[in-house]
Amino acid sequence: MLRIAVPNKGSLSGPAAEMLHEAGYQQRRESKELRIVDPENDVEFFYLRPRDIALYVASGQLDIGITGRDLLIDSGADAEEILPLGFARSTFRFATRPGTVGDDLADLKGKTIATSYEGIVAKHLADHGIDASVVHLDGAVETAIQLGVAQVIADVVETGTSLRNAGLEVVGEPIMKSEAVVIRQTGADGEEPKVQQFLRRLQGVLVARTYVMMDYDCRVEQLEKAVALTPGLESPTVSPLHNEGWVAVRAMVPAKEAQRIMDDLYDIGARAILTTAIHACRL
Repeated sequence: MLRIAVPNKGSLSGPAAEMLHEAGYQQRRESKELRIVDPENDVEFFYLRPRDIALYVASGQLDIGITGRDLLIDSGADAEEILPLGFARSTFRFATRPGTVGDDLADLKGKTIATSYEGIVAKHLADHGIDASVVHLDGAVETAIQLGVAQVIADVVETGTSLRNAGLEVVGEPIMKSEAVVIRQTGADGEEPKVQQFLRRLQGVLVARTYVMMDYDCRVEQLEKAVALTPGLESPTVSPLHNEGWVAVRAMVPAKEAQRIMDDLYDIGARAILTTAIHACRL
């Protein structure tokens, strides 16, 4: 039975459970449940603190887990990313009072940096040969500079509003970009059939969320132009219609481009243009 760690709370929890449900796996009904067994899929789910998941997977007690790339790196655990999942995206940046530190990473030399992600920041500094002190703080770190704990902070930056409200500005290049990822113990058997099946299911969800199925009719003499607009993943399906000189075309197209493609197809004479959501797939 495949043993999988899933975030039990926070920004990772809801989207992870939703993706697993779309992939056909049973999920818990109550937030207090810490473990459930999905016998139909031969999977056991453990609901754990997101920060702990990398450690459990690295120990080998659990086969794979879903957590944040930031939490994986910050943990320093002997685990590796095997599939990005595209949700819970975030960017880590340095920030300080305007005019006190330059945009060059070398300007952080000798500074004290406060962060909730000591592992990420220490690794980033070490990788670039920067000698600076890192202070670990739990929770919001924006007040660390005001209270004299540090000259610089390192934290998740989305809109930058909270930093501006604290009188701070971002400096330098991003430390890292994070998102939810599937992880396994470093060096574990990547070809294990149950793991591969799990990954294929999640990949199917990702594709289903990214593409729609498009169907339309067009005249034969416009087919090449139409196919150029909707090449599909391999090639589109083309079938003759009862009316001579017309064909029906079906192809997968990127969802974010669907409206533009429909306009372009209409302009070359295609008609009966429809899009349909994809709920699951295997490629």
